[in-house]
Amino acid sequence: MDKKGAVSAYQYGERAKSELIIASQLITVLSGLKDAERTGGRKIVLQCLESVRIELQFALRATNNSEFQKSIDNLNHAISLVESSDFDQSVKSIGSAITHATTVAMLAWQELEKHEFV
Repeated sequence: MDKKGAVSAYQYGERAKSELIIASQLITVLSGLKDAERTGGRKIVLQCLESVRIELQFALRATNNSEFQKSIDNLNHAISLVESSDFDQSVKSIGSAITHATTVAMLAWQELEKHEFV
């Protein structure tokens, strides 16, 4: 990974991680809603998850890092779990997506350290 690629991967990884953490928090709030609130909340949360997926796809295309594909796969699984009201497992799947985004950022950070950027 070159220096420019490392900077880009680090930025995308950190951004993805933050967005996925927010998504996880929204799913947790959704799980506490009742009846009509849950129906409306689910629509909003699913739209948010779709936005995060689009961001992850941008990151994948920009960096070509397969860890972003793994994050996307885990997010896709989380989306299907939200649709079926399995919120606990959905949060776990988001956690796996966070792990993959964190891996990208960590590897990029290590590369930047080698080049004495940080």
